[in-house]
Amino acid sequence: MAFDRKNYSDETLLHLYKELLLPRMIEEKMLILLRQGKVSKWFSGIGQEAIAVGLTCALHSDEYILPLHRNLGVFTARQMPLARLFTQWQGKLSGFTKGRDRSFHFGANEFHIVGMISHLGPQMSVADGIALANVLRKEPKVTAVFSGDGGSSEGEFHEAINVAAVWDLPVIFLVENNGYGLSTPSSEQFRCKQFIDKGIGYGIEAVQVDGNNILEVYDTISKLAESMRENPRPILLEAMTFRMRGHEEASGTKYVPKELFEIWEKKDPVNNYEQYLLQEKVLDAAKIEAFRAEIKHAIEAGLETAAAESMPTASADTELTDMYRPFTPEIVAPKSEAKSERRFIDAISDGLRQSMERYPEMVIMGQDVAEYGGVFKITEGFVSQFGKARVRNTPLCESAIVGAGLGLSIKGYKSVVEMQFADFVTCGFNQIVNNLAKTHYRWGQNADVVVRMPTGAGTAAGPFHSQSNEAWFFHTPGLKIVYPSNPYDAKGLLCAAIEDPNPVMYFEHKLLYRSIADQIPADYYTLPIGKAALVSEGSDISIITYGMGVHWAKEIMSQMPDVSADILDLRSLLPWDKEAVAATVRKTGRVLVAHEDTLTGGIGGEIAAWIAENCFQMLDAPVLREGGLDTAVPFAPPLEAVFLPKQRIREKIEQLLAY
Repeated sequence: MAFDRKNYSDETLLHLYKELLLPRMIEEKMLILLRQGKVSKWFSGIGQEAIAVGLTCALHSDEYILPLHRNLGVFTARQMPLARLFTQWQGKLSGFTKGRDRSFHFGANEFHIVGMISHLGPQMSVADGIALANVLRKEPKVTAVFSGDGGSSEGEFHEAINVAAVWDLPVIFLVENNGYGLSTPSSEQFRCKQFIDKGIGYGIEAVQVDGNNILEVYDTISKLAESMRENPRPILLEAMTFRMRGHEEASGTKYVPKELFEIWEKKDPVNNYEQYLLQEKVLDAAKIEAFRAEIKHAIEAGLETAAAESMPTASADTELTDMYRPFTPEIVAPKSEAKSERRFIDAISDGLRQSMERYPEMVIMGQDVAEYGGVFKITEGFVSQFGKARVRNTPLCESAIVGAGLGLSIKGYKSVVEMQFADFVTCGFNQIVNNLAKTHYRWGQNADVVVRMPTGAGTAAGPFHSQSNEAWFFHTPGLKIVYPSNPYDAKGLLCAAIEDPNPVMYFEHKLLYRSIADQIPADYYTLPIGKAALVSEGSDISIITYGMGVHWAKEIMSQMPDVSADILDLRSLLPWDKEAVAATVRKTGRVLVAHEDTLTGGIGGEIAAWIAENCFQMLDAPVLREGGLDTAVPFAPPLEAVFLPKQRIREKIEQLLAY
């Protein structure tokens, strides 16, 4: 292996050596502890340390790095306390995740590190968001994110690099090419000869380095980063390397030909660099012994501290509370009595515009949201007021944009991401349910992201533009769900959702956009998330619903003058207002829960079950439910009418009254 020290001082060379030696010695100790059962799992990076160490030492300490599970050198080179790393790996309270996640699945803003989740790839889009925040603030900083050669098969790899290319984001996409994705060789992962060949397809620079040569990695990244700070742009960096142990220790290495180990053992990054420094007389046996003794002492001291800490004591209240960033909203009232007639769609647009005025560090992202104003024209005119930096057209890539929203949150930004149709959220599902929803619980980082969801049927738009999919997210702790039914609520709840530092799924029924209007405050105002609204009062029956169901219920009741009904508009689905539900059940004793979404697995089932469990003695009849047919949403209007539950809701009301 050929090393070129260029003009680097002895001090720099020795610093790199110590930073390279530390993760190797920790790993060797961890393998012993693994066999002793003192750590539960270990993903070894032995043989690949030069990449993580070289990158981290080359970047500024306040530039974010998003590593994977084999990049211990990132964490140690950022000078993380060893005792805290050890407690993290042992699942103890003083670790970075309070025992809630393992190994390197965590972040720490004080060290400018954002760790991975197990779904390889999503961290690449988060890096885009961090870099975007730097660009918006005109901060000359670089963000670096790791991918393996196997992880490059994920769609997020393409989406994140493409977004960074289109937006000129200063991200180093570092691919550790070690030839295997777990046990699957590269020949079964991709057909390209090398990753740098992909650069031309994205219109970006691509550079290849010997990932086992610490000086080459350090020098290359130092120069690239310096250039990217002056001229922001993404770069694809391929580091050729090899891992000398299994994907994780339990998987072994039997699938790897022995000759590969023999070849790569000769390229060991630690041993080769050590021999080079000895030849250069920068290092000698005494220094090696002293460095090793110092590191060994630090490891043992850290382990002793970690061992003295007991396992965390579980508290259901603490676990539930930590799913969300604590937030006590101050409900904002309009500053004046001024009102104007606004359609549902206008109310949403007003809420977005006034929130953009209120929060200078808020960004709107989505397909066609800039000059075109979005497919429903909700953001029309926003570019002229706020500029394209804050109202951003995105490539067609829902996942990368949701991930970028999380990255913006890490830098203190708010973002609103528009799904062109709620149906398309499937392409961003992983980012929402595994990244946005779980990040605060895992390591205390909130996701200040609102995902706008134009939803619902009734427009003859067929199976892929008409779905009501709120129940998909109702099952995901860490999210909040808002679903207004009228212009007043639409504006106030959207402003509240944007104020809330937690991820909010904001559903807006497309059929209501231009079909209803009301006199609403012209000023900015908010409404409480989690509070239902009693739309009408009665004594015979309670209809609990939301969205379009509110309008169906009101129309049906207008046609049944002899029936007196409470119509409770939930407005918020997660959390939902249990007190209001209990109050209306207590009042009438007869309950119908209705929604547009398909009946099976719908939110109504959970509410009905809660009523049966908590309000049984108040009931005079069984709790009934009604919803859409358990089919896809059909296209032809007569078929769609049968799918929708409006007529069946009336039948259920009559059934309930006759009980």
